[in-house]
Amino acid sequence: MGSFSIWHWLIVLAIVMVVFGTKKLGNIGADLGKAVKGFKDGVKGAEEKAADEQSHAQPAAQSTIDVQTKEKEKSAP
Repeated sequence: MGSFSIWHWLIVLAIVMVVFGTKKLGNIGADLGKAVKGFKDGVKGAEEKAADEQSHAQPAAQSTIDVQTKEKEKSAP
């Protein structure tokens, strides 16, 4: 009694198709697919942006250290 058999799911599917129609269900599926693709692209873009920011931050920190070192060498003698 706790689980549904395949016949229960087929009846539910038939009722949903009668109520909404196959065209509307197809549109819902296409919209859902576009939403998932957009989400994946957004996540990938955020990861790439974070990697770019990280790669740009590393050389800037290294060049600052080099400049400070050169200034100390000039003022020491």
